[in-house]
Parts: sequence; structure tokens; C-alpha cells
Amino acid sequence: MKVLFVYPRFARHAQSNPILRTFVPMKEYLGSPSLAIAALAACTPPDVQIEYRDDRLDDAAVDTDADLVAITFFTAAASRGLALCDHFRALGKKVVAGGIFPTLMPDEVQPHVDAVVVGEGEPVWGQVLADAAAGALRPRYQAAPADVATLPPPRLDVYFGAERDGFRPDDYPLQVSRGCPLRCDACALPTSMGNTARALPMDYILAVAEQLTASGRQACLTEDTGWLPGTAGARRLTELLEYLAAHDHPLKISYIGISMPMILAAPPKAFALARKAGVEMFYLVGGFDPVTTRAFTGEDPRALQRATDAIRKSWDHGIEPYTSFLLGNDADDEGTVDRMLQFSMDAGIRKAEFAVFTPYPGTPAWRRLVAEDRILTREWGRYNDANVVFRPKRMTPEALHDGYLRLWKEFYAVRPEEGLRPDAERTIQF
Repeated sequence: MKVLFVYPRFARHAQSNPILRTFVPMKEYLGSPSLAIAALAACTPPDVQIEYRDDRLDDAAVDTDADLVAITFFTAAASRGLALCDHFRALGKKVVAGGIFPTLMPDEVQPHVDAVVVGEGEPVWGQVLADAAAGALRPRYQAAPADVATLPPPRLDVYFGAERDGFRPDDYPLQVSRGCPLRCDACALPTSMGNTARALPMDYILAVAEQLTASGRQACLTEDTGWLPGTAGARRLTELLEYLAAHDHPLKISYIGISMPMILAAPPKAFALARKAGVEMFYLVGGFDPVTTRAFTGEDPRALQRATDAIRKSWDHGIEPYTSFLLGNDADDEGTVDRMLQFSMDAGIRKAEFAVFTPYPGTPAWRRLVAEDRILTREWGRYNDANVVFRPKRMTPEALHDGYLRLWKEFYAVRPEEGLRPDAERTIQF
């Protein structure tokens, strides 16, 4: 039996808005694929042949001798993912789809596939393969959250084999936990992976670290709840950093995901440990937490001060805050753009990215905006943080989009008199 895994392409910020390339003087790159395919490849029996296609690099819609086509996608890639499902079924192939979008919108996906996996794939993957081999795929497989203690490390070599000149991701995700106890308005993670943080075993984490170091690649710790006090994920992240520091481990970490409230809550020893483990950058996610949803409204000076304190604290501990700003929350108006830009200048932020608030299907924001009849389109390819797909509360859709472009343009404008000049050697994924 042979399985073809496919990672569909999706439009990034500069593809949706080509003018961004004239604003942002940075090297553009493709990030790594999600871990989903590598995780399923690790659960695939050795007698099953594997083929992998990255549709971002080469058109995946070509014939295959695979018996089963497995496609995983999130919302921004859903339109392309469903088109690929239709393509392979037209060739007579059996198709199974999974990932965030199929998990949260299975009825949308079902007409395009032979089977939909709802939830984490590993617990049901063996059954999917057995049913496919027997010609008896079920329309839907409902997976319980995986027992993380039993999971094999993802096979990143599947991705490494697809790299070539002109495409080599700067880093690959190193996952330390799954699930999240928070209920952020526009985040699908608690719904798709559970509302409890489940720490992955250290053996698992270190095995992934070894794959990365042996191949000369960096890790990114993308879970922006990794320092959420009192959670299993936070404890495991601390254990990982302690291990790396104590053993002088060669793993290079490009960044740790974090939020402003977590920076403010973290003790000095946490920053010292991160620096000892070689961490020099935070990927600071904004627009979801009680600080950044209020700081730029012009109505909450305390939140603005807390945001300033978070940036200062990060710099004071020698870790650069690569800051992500989200524009379009219900409290945002046209003045929010100027307030974000002024804050960036005052706080000394050197590297930032900007996103349009997007109500992803399955999130609290999606349910709320559907109920309020504020969704403007269900063209899933536009759900990529770079387009306005809903009716904002305090501005027009056009003003929101224009503000998003102005944030990119004016933040990265060369203003020598103010000391703000972009670093052309840095890379940014947009």
C-alpha cells in the first residue's frame, strides 16, 4: 500500500497584497509545513510506502500511484485543499482529509472526500489505513485527544527530503505540549486540540531536537502559551530550557512564542534561563490578550502602560520582542493604526508584523460574527490574516484594509531622524 501526503498551498500576505513587497525591505521566506504530516508519517507502518508533496513548491495536482491520498489543511489553505481533494478523487483515488479546518468544518469538507478525520490524527490513523486497505473507509473518524505519552516523534525527514535550493525553512516547530486552557476570541486551538495543556514527554521533545541538530536546522517554540503559569506546557518548556542550558546542547532556538501578559507574569529567572539556553528572540503575539486588545484603543492608559512595560522587560533581559499586531478587534477604530505606530516607536520595537483580525471557523469570533450577520465571505483562501472577511464594528472594511497596509508601510519606512531603520538581513514571513 502507498500513501500520498499533500500539504496544500495558500496565499500569504504579500501574495494577497503584492504592494507589501515595496514596503517591507526584508527577505521573504516560506515557513515549514505544520507537523501534522510528519506526525502521521511516524505512525505509518514500515510496510506502507510514503510519498510527500508540498504544493507550495510544486503543483501537487498531478497523477500518483498512491492508493490513498491524505491531505491536511487549515483555513487559509482550505479552498486549495478541497480542490486537490476533488482532483484526486476524479483520478479514482481514495482521499482522506484532516487538520484544523476539517476538524472544525467537517460538513463543509465531507462532499469532497471519502473520509474526514475530526480531531488529532494519530489515534485513528492506524484504523484509517486498515480500512483503506480493506476498501472500507468510513465517512468520518472522530478522534479523541491523543495520549501524548504514546506518540512517536514526528518524522521531519519527510519534509527535509522536499527541501531544495531556494527553499529551506529557517526553522521547524518543536512542540512541547498540545491543547490550551484559554478561550481567546479568534483562536481555534482549544476547540481543535482540547482545552487542557498536555505536556509531551521529554524523550519525545529531545528526539525532535536531535533530528533538527543533526540536520543543521533550528527549532522554533511556536506555542505562545508556553509560559502560561501553572500549566503542564509551561512546566515542560522550563524543563526543556533547563536541559538545554545544563547540557550545553547544540540545539539552536530561533524564538519562543509568548504574549505580553506572560512576559509581565514571568519571573526574572525565567528570562535568565531562556538566555542561558540560547534564546535571543520572542515571537510576541498580540490582539488576543487583555493587554493588547485594549492598549491601542485610546481608552485604556493602564493597558498601554502594561504593553510598554512588557516590551521594556523583554529588552531589559536581552531578548528581542518580534511583535505581532492584530488590527480589527471590535474596540479598534481608524485611530488604532496611529496608536500602534506610535507605541512601536516609543517602545523601540525593531521588528514587527501586522495582521487583520480574522474570524476563523470554529472559533468564538466566528460563531459571534455569524450570529451577528457580519461575515462578508466564505472564500476560505481570503482567511489568511491579510484580507477583511467580516464587517468591522468601528470602521469600514476598506478602512480596516487600508490601515493594515499603512501599518506595514509606515513601520518599515526609513526614518533616520527617529532612529528607526529596518534590518535588511532579517527575514520575515508574509
